[in-house]
Amino acid sequence: MLSLISLATLVSVVHAKFQYLSTQNSTTYPNIQACVALPVEYSCENTTVLTNSCCNVVQGGLVLQTQYWDTYTGLESQGQLLPQGSWGIHGLWPDNCDGSYDEYCDLSRQYDPAPSPSTLPNGTVIPPYEGPSVRTFIEAFGRYDLLNYMDTYWINQGAPNEDFWAHEFSKHATCTSTFDVACYEPGYVEHQEVVNFYETVTKVFQMYPTYNILAAAGILPSNTTTYTLSQITNALYSQTGAVPYLGCYNNGTILDEVWYFHHVLGTEQYGHFKTLNSTTPSSCAETGIWYYERTATSEQVVSY
Repeated sequence: MLSLISLATLVSVVHAKFQYLSTQNSTTYPNIQACVALPVEYSCENTTVLTNSCCNVVQGGLVLQTQYWDTYTGLESQGQLLPQGSWGIHGLWPDNCDGSYDEYCDLSRQYDPAPSPSTLPNGTVIPPYEGPSVRTFIEAFGRYDLLNYMDTYWINQGAPNEDFWAHEFSKHATCTSTFDVACYEPGYVEHQEVVNFYETVTKVFQMYPTYNILAAAGILPSNTTTYTLSQITNALYSQTGAVPYLGCYNNGTILDEVWYFHHVLGTEQYGHFKTLNSTTPSSCAETGIWYYERTATSEQVVSY
């Protein structure tokens, strides 16, 4: 005969397993049934007030797909490597229509273990997150395919990948109206919007194969050859129809960032992204820009 303690333990294990399986079978997409009959307009271009912030990107309507060119990770010994022949994901940023931006808009969904900034301009302190990592959120939904893609293309430098992912969700996705929890009702499952955000980031990243565009134009990473700002800009413009932001450090001489700007028709998750010219001037010099090769032991061969 089972003791009461054994029985209680068994019930607890079964309940936990049921919850896990229930989450695995859950979908991650929002509820857009109410959006079907609404007018269709691009964010920041609407001529009337958009009344449903789950159907249109009302907050954060100037959307930036951002990428990094790092040359090492600092965690190579732990198998954290950069994708060969590809830039890496930085994030999906929600600027406001006037070019300003908000950050850490919902502290109840703050999963960043090292918030940056740690204090908002209004004096609000962002508490570091100390709970289970966002990696466990993805695993709970059974999205190992997504997790594998993120571990391949969304790589942190000097810290685990999941810390970077948590930062991007907490700082940026909480300021995008279509990722509000209310957009997933009825039947919202905890962390559903987090996984959906990561799905969206990877999808939009795939619109811009920066490495391939530059390589096809004869612009390859090199430790011996420099490029001009116009060479890099014109190559990307020729395939996107818009001028992206190019970011450089060391007095504008070392290329390490690209940002693609958009207005979005519909939701950020599934709507149409219209490319726009950058609203931010490049921080790169006009000439003498280094697009450095990566450290050979910092890359891994990846599949597309």
